[in-house]
Amino acid sequence: MTRADLHTLTGTYSVNALSGRELTEFERHLAVCDACRQEVRELRETAAKLAVATSLTPPPTMKDDVLRRIATVRQEPPRVAARVAAREARESHAGPRRRTGRRAMNFALAACVAAAAVCGGVAVWQYRQASDARDTARRSEQRVAQAEELTQVLAAPDAHSRSGRMTDGSTGTVVVSRGLNKAVFLASGLPEPPAGRIYQLWFSDGGTMRPAGLVDSSGRSTAAVMSGVVGKASAMGVTVEPAGGSKAPTSDPLVLLTFPSA
Repeated sequence: MTRADLHTLTGTYSVNALSGRELTEFERHLAVCDACRQEVRELRETAAKLAVATSLTPPPTMKDDVLRRIATVRQEPPRVAARVAAREARESHAGPRRRTGRRAMNFALAACVAAAAVCGGVAVWQYRQASDARDTARRSEQRVAQAEELTQVLAAPDAHSRSGRMTDGSTGTVVVSRGLNKAVFLASGLPEPPAGRIYQLWFSDGGTMRPAGLVDSSGRSTAAVMSGVVGKASAMGVTVEPAGGSKAPTSDPLVLLTFPSA
């Protein structure tokens, strides 16, 4: 392989497409050729920017626009005086045929990179659409499962309830099914908690509070299956906790409801 041939491999090297003897010879050449090192740096920077660009959803007309403009937009080399002079000297030696070959290779490389950017963007968009659809389906399934569990407890033959007024004026009710070993908490008029806070439910095992899930509220009716089993719990409570919940209550209960006896 001649020195002139080595100068044409910058694009192929930049996308890691060289191997074997060509790779060895080009890397040896790269160590002594400032112009080629500059070109490799610029091509890799462009490839990196295109990789980031593929994380965006491309407009519908992007592919047609790119393919149309490739045939009309000239690829300009970096404006580095020493490099331009060296290239002109090489190309005057190589002759018209060599220059034509190099332009064709650069044209093909640009077309491949542009096409990869377009196709990559479409692939990312398709993946995101599928991922969003899966997340929506999963949330829908979870809501259906929670509604079914709520209905089972409320409709259980041994379901018993106890209601009480909370300190904020809202009403709370607990429904317990010992047969299902589950409990449901219902609230009416429960206001939104302060910013950065959330309502947390607790089972009371002989006075020891056990976490039983978090409750979102916007002032409307609230219904939630308490997390975990009833077990030996004799009551339940509601507190206001930091967002994400706590392992133990950090505030006084808004209400304590003793479980009804069978």
